[in-house]
Amino acid sequence: MTQTFMPSFKSMDEIYDVQLEGLKWTVKHAYNGSPVYRKKLDEAGVGPDGIKSLDDLKKLPFTTAQDLQEGYPFPLLSVPFEKVVRIHASSGTTGKRKVLCYTQKDIEDWAHFFARCYEMAELTKEDRVQIAVGYGVWTAGVGFQLACEKFGAMAIPAGPGNLDMQCQFLVDFQSTVMCCTASMGLLMAEEINRRGLRDKINLKKMIFGSERSSDAMRKRIKELLGLEHMFDIPGMTELYGPGTGLDCVHHTGIHYWADYYILEILDPETLEEVPEGQTGEMVVTTLCKEAVPLIRYRTRDLSRLVPGQCPCGSIFPRHDRILGRSDDMIIFRAVNIYPGQIDHVLSGIEGIGSEYQIILDRAPDGKDYMTVKVERDQGVESSRDKKLQEKIAAEIKKQIMVSANVEIVDYGSLPRSERKSKRVFDNRE
Repeated sequence: MTQTFMPSFKSMDEIYDVQLEGLKWTVKHAYNGSPVYRKKLDEAGVGPDGIKSLDDLKKLPFTTAQDLQEGYPFPLLSVPFEKVVRIHASSGTTGKRKVLCYTQKDIEDWAHFFARCYEMAELTKEDRVQIAVGYGVWTAGVGFQLACEKFGAMAIPAGPGNLDMQCQFLVDFQSTVMCCTASMGLLMAEEINRRGLRDKINLKKMIFGSERSSDAMRKRIKELLGLEHMFDIPGMTELYGPGTGLDCVHHTGIHYWADYYILEILDPETLEEVPEGQTGEMVVTTLCKEAVPLIRYRTRDLSRLVPGQCPCGSIFPRHDRILGRSDDMIIFRAVNIYPGQIDHVLSGIEGIGSEYQIILDRAPDGKDYMTVKVERDQGVESSRDKKLQEKIAAEIKKQIMVSANVEIVDYGSLPRSERKSKRVFDNRE
């Protein structure tokens, strides 16, 4: 019998039972193990015995990135130090690094549910997985590798960047799967094309982590490389790292491992639950995490729950791709805009590439101006620029209700990155 990392749940009710037991355990464990959590829970008037049903989750206080930063270097630690076998840290894009501790069981749990991602992507032990993400204190490289070994496929720990080496590995090792950011995926696709290597490699799938990728970008990568599938893998250091879910081969949303954490989608302003299918902030509560349990942790990531059953038949619920972060929001002429909305508009327009930049400036008269720089698609004549500018400006106006100046630039002229591409440049005071 083939090994599976999937549990044998037959219904959501069985998952809810696991969630309730896990929630009771987490609250008790955090209360007894962490003075910070004990104080929070006491102030909210909820003790370890206060959890009788999943509805009681709503009584629990929120945890935020600030809690992690204030508790630096070992925030919210709920086990004695001798049980800690590893630490990881976030890249610290907003302030002080968030450092998370792990027990041996945390590491094993993470490897197990991450291995599910490879199973969900229909990998086999014959696959060769080129891991082109950051190693070191980040959760990325070691997470992808640990799970790959647990799953039983061949791991090729390439790390990020170094295009010469990446191309050589793809040719020499005949890697079938590549794990990287979407920006790195585009960089690789263009490079493989430029070097005429497409017929010499055996790449069938890419797994993208750590940044949202537009449909246009994915379409471009798929065309350049002739891939069968591209998958999205969410992940953040606070919640173990990457591997907390994956979209299946039907690509109708990310199946998330609801037996390891509870996901709430809340209105970032009111912190009330939003109806299924509506966008809100992802708030997570872990169910068996020992070193640093999370209780209603506000991730700042925006997504929505995908209603209904997936054609793949998996019992696991789905959330949409990450649509942006609540703290990525741009306020432009009193309109709240997420970069993902502009992404969405551009993805629907023929004749342009997938790369773009949003530049915000303030004129001496105090008025704000937005310029959207977009690449012309490969092979498109510059004589079409004026029509493209008009079309893009009209769509942004129609869908987002703001006016933008549009600049069309040559294909390949905007910077590529092996990490996350910077899209928004806010030059206002």
